[in-house]
Amino acid sequence: MAQTIAHMALVVRDYDEAIAFYTGVLGFELVEDTYQPEQDKRWVVVRPSGGGASLLLARASSDRQAAFIGDQAGGRVFLFLQTDDFWRDYRSYLARGVQFERAPKEAPYGTVAVFRDLYGTLWDLVEFSDGPQRPESAAASVS
Repeated sequence: MAQTIAHMALVVRDYDEAIAFYTGVLGFELVEDTYQPEQDKRWVVVRPSGGGASLLLARASSDRQAAFIGDQAGGRVFLFLQTDDFWRDYRSYLARGVQFERAPKEAPYGTVAVFRDLYGTLWDLVEFSDGPQRPESAAASVS
């Protein structure tokens, strides 16, 4: 049985501001933006330019959902953005105003830094070496 993860839902405050951040700042591709009138919502999918799983940008539709915007993993790193050139992307993101929570570091598995998206969700920017692909930041929380 062959399975892959197609999409991961990321709860956002506003579709358009999320699209602007993920495409304009992080350089993701807008895969789909379709209005669904029967539910009065949009199906918005973005993905990194290198492919892989996509993010479904899901606008919060209740106070309960809105409470998780920016903290969908309880203070832990939620998503891991793998790159083929850490320093190129790190410098590019800095120039675009991305807020890094942890400075770049060399680890046994590769080079990694932790950043926040527009809502505060924690991400690892990581270029894996040939070692194990298990960033330490996934096990640590940021206060």
